Amino acid sequence: MKISVITVSYNAEKYLESTIHSVLSQNHKDVEYIIVDGNSKDNTVQIIRKFEDKISKWISEPDKGMFDALNKGISMATGDVIGMLHTDDFYPNEDVLSAVSDAFEKHGVDIVYGDLEYVDPIDTKKVFRKWIGKPYVRSRFTKGWMPAHTTFYFKRNLIQRFGLYDLFFKTASDYEFMLRYMYRNNASAYYLPKMLVTMRIGGMSNISLKNRIAANRNDRLAMEANGIPFPFLVSLLKPLSKLHQYISK
Repeated sequence: MKISVITVSYNAEKYLESTIHSVLSQNHKDVEYIIVDGNSKDNTVQIIRKFEDKISKWISEPDKGMFDALNKGISMATGDVIGMLHTDDFYPNEDVLSAVSDAFEKHGVDIVYGDLEYVDPIDTKKVFRKWIGKPYVRSRFTKGWMPAHTTFYFKRNLIQRFGLYDLFFKTASDYEFMLRYMYRNNASAYYLPKMLVTMRIGGMSNISLKNRIAANRNDRLAMEANGIPFPFLVSLLKPLSKLHQYISK
C-alpha cells in the first residue's frame, strides 16, 4: 500500500529537518513524501533542497494558509492513502506507517486514526498531555468528540466523492473535513490504539484550550453544515471533552 505523507511548512527551519528525518526513517516500503511550503523567508527551502533526492515532490509558493496548502498536497498525491505530518511534529517510532498500512488492509476501512502526544519543544521526552482516541462510533460526534486530526489517514479515492478542505470554516476546516467524511457521508473508520504522532507544543498545529473556545463559532458552523443535531450545545461540549488532556499528572 502506497502512503502519501504531506508536510506543510512556512518559515519552519527550526524543526523541519527533524520532521523530514522522521518520515525518511519509516520502515514502510512505499512512501510518497510531499512538502508544500508557503514561500518561506527563512532557510526552509534550503533545508528541503538538502533532501531533494529523497523527497518525492515539493513546491514553495504563496498560499492561503495551512488548509489551502494541504489541499495542494492532496492534489499532488498519488498514494492509496493520504496522511500528514506537520513541521513541529515527528513519528514516535519507525513503524507508524507500517502499522497504519496494516490497519487499512486488515480492517478494510476508509479511514484510520490513532493517538497523539504533546511534548516539550526542547526536551521531547517530557510529555505534557496525551490525546488518546476511542474505537469509532459515529454517534460520538454528536457529543463533541473528534479524532486527532494529525493522526488522520484516509483513502485518496474519497476525495472525488467528498471533496477537499473547505477554507470557509477557517480554524475548524480540519474538524469540518472529518465531520463531512465520517459523520455526514458515513465513511468507515478504525481506531488504531497506537501513538502515531508526537507534537511539540507551541507550534502552528497546537491549539490551546483558550483558543479552542475562541474558535467555538467555526466549530458550530461546521456542525450545522454537516447535520450535527443541537450544534450550539455540542459546540460547548467539544472543548469540555478535551479537558482531561490538560490535567497535570
